[in-house]
Amino acid sequence: MNRDTDRQKLFTRRALMLGGGQALLTSVLLGRMYYLQVVEAPRYTTLAEENRISLRLLPPPRGRILDRHGRPLAVSRQTYRAVIVAEQTKGVAETLDTLSQLIEIGPADRERVLREVSRKRKFVPVTIRDDLSWDEVTRIEVNAPELPGVTIDEGQSRFYPYGADFAHVLGYVAAVAEHETTGDPLLELPGFRIGKSGIERTYDTILRGTGGRSQVEVNALGRVIRELSRTEGDPGADIVSTIDLDLQRMTSRRLEGESGSVVVMDVHAGEVLALASSPSFDPNTFNRGLRRDEWRELTGNIRAPLTNKAISGQYPPGSTFKMAVALAGLERGVITPHSRVFCRGHTSLGNHTFHCWKRGGHGSMNMHEGLVQSCDVYFYEVARRLGVDAIAEMSRRLGLGELVGIDLPGERPGLMPTREWKARSMGQPWHQGETLIAGIGQGYVLSTPLQLAVMTARFVNGGYQVTPRLTRNGDTTMAPSAAPQFPPLGVSATHVRLICDAMKDVVNGSRGTARGSMIREAGLEMGGKTGTSQVRRITRAERATGIRRNEDLPWNQRHHALFVGYAPVHAPRYAIAVVIEHGGGGSTAAAPVARDVLLAAQKLDSLRIAARPERPEPDRSRNDDPA
Repeated sequence: MNRDTDRQKLFTRRALMLGGGQALLTSVLLGRMYYLQVVEAPRYTTLAEENRISLRLLPPPRGRILDRHGRPLAVSRQTYRAVIVAEQTKGVAETLDTLSQLIEIGPADRERVLREVSRKRKFVPVTIRDDLSWDEVTRIEVNAPELPGVTIDEGQSRFYPYGADFAHVLGYVAAVAEHETTGDPLLELPGFRIGKSGIERTYDTILRGTGGRSQVEVNALGRVIRELSRTEGDPGADIVSTIDLDLQRMTSRRLEGESGSVVVMDVHAGEVLALASSPSFDPNTFNRGLRRDEWRELTGNIRAPLTNKAISGQYPPGSTFKMAVALAGLERGVITPHSRVFCRGHTSLGNHTFHCWKRGGHGSMNMHEGLVQSCDVYFYEVARRLGVDAIAEMSRRLGLGELVGIDLPGERPGLMPTREWKARSMGQPWHQGETLIAGIGQGYVLSTPLQLAVMTARFVNGGYQVTPRLTRNGDTTMAPSAAPQFPPLGVSATHVRLICDAMKDVVNGSRGTARGSMIREAGLEMGGKTGTSQVRRITRAERATGIRRNEDLPWNQRHHALFVGYAPVHAPRYAIAVVIEHGGGGSTAAAPVARDVLLAAQKLDSLRIAARPERPEPDRSRNDDPA
C-alpha cells in the first residue's frame, strides 16, 4: 500500500514538474509571440514590405544639343534592350547560349556580359544588347519561360541625325567604364551612357539630368508583379551651341577626301560657326558599341579620324605666321611700313644660307609687298632684328602658343619657342639661325587651326582679344547672349589695318599668292594669307633618283597646306583657318576651301536676312496723343 502511495506521489510530482515546464514554455512562446506581433510589429511590417517592394532608379532623358538656330544636332530616342540579372538565372553562360538562338549575340558582347556580371552585384541588371528590333523583342517575350533572368528594358538611345558631319564637335556617348564610376547610382544602370568627347563630355553633367524612382512589387524570385508608384526625375538640360547646321554640313562635305580641318568663327563675338576635322567617323556607332575590327580600323587609320585636328592638330604655321612677325616688327619699331629689304632669293648668316621660296628672288620689298608675295627673305631680316623673344611675346598676344580655352576637351597649346624655353627643355642655347627659321613659321613653332583662326579674328576685328566659344556659355535657352566685351590687344590700330590691307591684296591683288581663289561677287570678297608648312626636305640622294618635287614624295611626307582668311573685306565678320595635311601649297590646296566656305557663310547669312519677316508698320490711323 505504501509502495503504491509513493509511486502515486512520484507520478504526481513529475506531472506537476512537466506541466509547470510546459506552462513556462507556453508562457515564453506566448510572450515572444506577443513581442513579435505587437511590440515589434511595425519593424517587421517594414522589413516585410522591403522584401516585397523594390525601389528602382529611373534614368532621365538626356538633354538635346541644338545648333544656333535651335535645330537638333543630338537627340535621344526610345529603344529596347535585353538585360540579364545573374541571381535570377540558372547560369549566365547557359542563358546566353539559349538567347543566342533567338537573337544575334557576338563574341565581344558575350565576353563583355560575362565580365560585367562577374564584377557587379548579382542583382544588378547587365545589358546584353541594345537597339533591339521589334521582331527581336517579340521572340524574346514569347520564349520568356526558357529565359529566367532575361527581360526587355525600355530606354533612351542617343542619336546623331547628321552623323559624321558633327562628330568632332558633338562627340559621342558610350557605356560607363569601370574607372569612370563615381558612386553615382545612375552610372550603374544597365545601358546608361555618358559623354566621352566633344560637347557631350564637356557638358555631360548638365545634359545628364537627375534620376527618378519607381516602387515595384516583386515576387519571391524577384520578378516584377506591378508598379506601385513612380516619380520621374529631371531630364537633362538642352545645350545651345554656336554652330550653324548648314555651314557645318557644307564645311564637312567640302573637306571630304582630305585630311585636315577648318574653323570658322565670328570675329566680334568669338562664336565658332563651323569646326570640321577630316576624316571623320559616325558617332552613332559608339552608342551601339564598336566591334573590335571597327575599332582597329579607326585607330589604325594613318589619317586619324578620331583626332579633332582643329583643336589638337599642331602644325608649323608657315607663312601665315608672317602677319604676327610683321606686327611685332611695326610695334617694336624695327621696321616701318616703308622699310625695304632686297630679296635675291636667299640670305646668309655666318656659314648658313637661308633660301626664299622664290629662287630667283623678289627684288626690293616693303612690308606690304613682303606679305602679299610672301617673301621669306624679307621676314628673315625682320626676325633677325626682332629676336625670338619679341616674336613670341607678340604671338601670344595674338592667341598662339597657349590654350585659347574653347569648351571642348583635348585642346593642345601649340608652341612659341623662346631662349628660356630651349634652355629649359633641351639644355641648349638658342641660335640666331633658329630665329630666322621661326620668322617664317617653321622650326619649333607649332600652332593649331583654332589658334590660327583666333589670330586672324584678332587682326580683322580691330585688335581685340576675342576668344572662341562653342556654346552660349552653357546657356540652355535660345535667347541671344549679350555680345561679349573683349579687351584690346594693346597695339596700334594703324598697324593692324596695314596688315589687313595686305591680307586683302594677297587674294585680290595682281601679285597675291592666293589670287586664284578670289571671290568675284561684289561685297563678298575675302582677304587672307597663304602658308606652306614644310614636313621635310628632299635629300640629295632622293634628287639623284628623280624625286625633285614635293608631290613626288609619299603622301605622309609632303608639305601641309594652310590658309587663314576673313570676309567680307569691307566689314569683316568671319575668320577662317584651313589646314590640309600633306596638301602641298596653301594657295592651291587650302585657299580654295576657304573661298568656298566663306562664300557659303555669307550667302547663308543673306538668305536668313531675306527670310526674316518684316516688322509691321505702326498703325498711324489713330491719334492717341492727348488733346
